[in-house]
Amino acid sequence: MTDTTNETALSSDATQVRAQKLALLRDKISDVYPAHFHRTMTNAELAEKYKNLEADVETQDVVTVAGRVYSSRNSGMFMDIHDASGKIQIFSHKDVTGEEARDLLPLIDIGDIIGVTGVVRRTKRGELTINAQSIIMLTKSLLPMPEKWHGLSDIELRYRKRHLDIMTNEESKLRFQQRSRIVSGIRRFMENDGFMEVETPMLHSVYGGATAEPFKTHHNTLKLDMYLRIAPELFLKRTLVSGLTDKVFEINRNFRNEGVSTRHNPEFTMMECYWAYADYEDIMDLVERMFAQLAMTVHGSTEFKFQDKELSFKGPFKRVPMPAAVMEATGIDFLAIKTDEEARAAAQAAGFEVEKDWTWGECLAFIFEEKVEPTLIQPCHVIHFPKDISPFAKEVPDEPRLVERFETYCNTWELGNAFSELNDPEEQRRRMVEQLEQAHARGEKEKQLDEEFLDAMDQGMPPAGGLGIGVDRLVMLLTDSPSIRDVILFPARRAKAD
Repeated sequence: MTDTTNETALSSDATQVRAQKLALLRDKISDVYPAHFHRTMTNAELAEKYKNLEADVETQDVVTVAGRVYSSRNSGMFMDIHDASGKIQIFSHKDVTGEEARDLLPLIDIGDIIGVTGVVRRTKRGELTINAQSIIMLTKSLLPMPEKWHGLSDIELRYRKRHLDIMTNEESKLRFQQRSRIVSGIRRFMENDGFMEVETPMLHSVYGGATAEPFKTHHNTLKLDMYLRIAPELFLKRTLVSGLTDKVFEINRNFRNEGVSTRHNPEFTMMECYWAYADYEDIMDLVERMFAQLAMTVHGSTEFKFQDKELSFKGPFKRVPMPAAVMEATGIDFLAIKTDEEARAAAQAAGFEVEKDWTWGECLAFIFEEKVEPTLIQPCHVIHFPKDISPFAKEVPDEPRLVERFETYCNTWELGNAFSELNDPEEQRRRMVEQLEQAHARGEKEKQLDEEFLDAMDQGMPPAGGLGIGVDRLVMLLTDSPSIRDVILFPARRAKAD
């Protein structure tokens, strides 16, 4: 047999043995899967309370703990059980453990979840231990765990069976605990800065707020085709119009029916906010303060390592105008170019392949992506994007082809996108109509004008700065994770092969 066949056979044998043990347990005890178990402390609380207990000392303290069995030695005399906070050693012996509990030991497998009541001691070797007086079966595991020391070596299997990955890989477990701290840190930062959190719809009858292919669904009761949210922008701006708050944010799930890569997942998390009476300069300051605080939360410092790079989230970040960055990288002075034709010709003369209908701004943005993005390692704000590709941003004074927009980059990745938001309703309508016509020309016939949003804009939205932060990529940087699938608990994946 092949190695895979051997592994399958061994797994099948182990599963059969566990099923037999479950049958014996059902005969032996009243409930193998009880609904409730009261423990007096977690393993971490136990370790903290008795951290100063000296070796070879036994207390008189009786505690009750619970956890999954990760190792068993000497026919169950010594077991390590883990809960979410850590591990504790369990010692079972006829001198300290009741007969009923000792009879249970042969039926306990690695992976089972048990409850233990006993006396706390520290062994001669310094291991904090519970002398088990009683043991209760809380969950019989019917499948063997992956090999303890190596966990899941198949990367795709790690993503497909994340519960096993976390169960056997402390790095994965820590990474998702850190993700939780980062998301909580973003929320605390925004609230402490005076922002109000809201929730906006995830089902849209008209999709917009970003340029992306949506996921489509159908509302049976309303008999209406709908789309999963690609961005919350147009709803969040309506809250500014309403006067509900001057500073609004949402930590939201967005869905874009596009490619999967190490930096892209079709379902992803954003933090999006809008700040009335502020502009993109204020938002740059907000990003810098937030990033510095998050780095301190995770690393205790604004300096940290990602792969082989030393990064710093200490502000202020460098600010780089896009036309200046392109000129430095290629020698092409886009500000001196007047027409779309001249822009295309300049790009082609420099060796870039551009489409025949590209505008001045599209040429500038393309060359920036090709030549400048790969050089942006330390965090920086790239400012002054072309208006051609920024339909919701205000123009730069004295340069109407550019807008007050920035993207924050680090490790060559875009982490955030921000504008001085357009609030002129007539100009907003003109740009959205133009964008719609371009989408229809590309074959996106389902795209529609969001008249409800435009109606709200006619009511009057205050000047504002807006921001979207890609939470998943930010977590990648702060947890030294090379793939977005490492920081999403259950990432999108292909169907399992037969």
